[in-house]
Amino acid sequence: MAASPARPSLLKSWFWAARPFSLSASVTPVLVGSALALGDVDPRWLLFAVALTASMAIQIGTNLTDEYSDHRKHGDAGKLLAPHKVIQRGLLSERAVLVGILTVFGYGIVGGLFIVSQTGWPILAIGLASVAAAYLYAGGPYPVGNYGIGEPVVFVFMGPVMVMGAYYVQAETVTWTGFVVSLPIACIVTAILHCNNLRDIAEDREVGKRSIAAALGVTASRWSYGGLVAAAYATIAVLAATQTNSAWVALGLLPAPWAVNAVRKLFQADDRMAMNHIMVRSAKLHGWTGVTMAMGLAIAGI
Repeated sequence: MAASPARPSLLKSWFWAARPFSLSASVTPVLVGSALALGDVDPRWLLFAVALTASMAIQIGTNLTDEYSDHRKHGDAGKLLAPHKVIQRGLLSERAVLVGILTVFGYGIVGGLFIVSQTGWPILAIGLASVAAAYLYAGGPYPVGNYGIGEPVVFVFMGPVMVMGAYYVQAETVTWTGFVVSLPIACIVTAILHCNNLRDIAEDREVGKRSIAAALGVTASRWSYGGLVAAAYATIAVLAATQTNSAWVALGLLPAPWAVNAVRKLFQADDRMAMNHIMVRSAKLHGWTGVTMAMGLAIAGI
């Protein structure tokens, strides 16, 4: 009789539930916005650390809410047994995941309130809007991710809102440069979500989830992904060419060859496994583009 596979430890179960491969979405905007501020003000390291960890907490809370809400509403019917499906796999209970949601969102709120005490009410408005968007994306009676507006919400909140918010934490103001700098980050993080929805077109249609990818179909969605990635690097190139004191931002073009490869692979992908690899590539692309942009902005600001 074959032995049953070993049950993952509690820590590993929470590791999968948090979906760490997705955390570049919350880390990268804070790095870029904070690096941009180095050219204008002295760094406020404690506020940077709190902003970074609170941002990660909200992202983890969003992931847990997605898992909890999906399981409560559909029981994951028709869904493949992905590693992060911790409730379906029997690794964590619904109650445990709910407690996790409250805990990480609670830390995000407390961290945000500390930043508010140091910088003023605009961060409170940003924080409340971000938590609401994170919850409403996958939770509540009408999750926005189910109605074709998930990509615009992610573009706005994980691009301009987060990058400019991180800049505000350091400089207590916002600039148009901060908005433009946020666009490559917004484009690539939206490409990650779009790739996820492209992979899940058949499943989403079965459960009535109306994503943009489901509306466009496979071919148009592939072109949309390529367009988002191309727009990201075109914006970096324009920034490097037009912002004399920020020409170092051209370091953000270093991952461009991997971006071309990711787009090429997406057009070749014809099964879920291949699409999963593209998602991982996209998340790494987002992270490395953010890190190299942040390095360039930091060098320019020194």
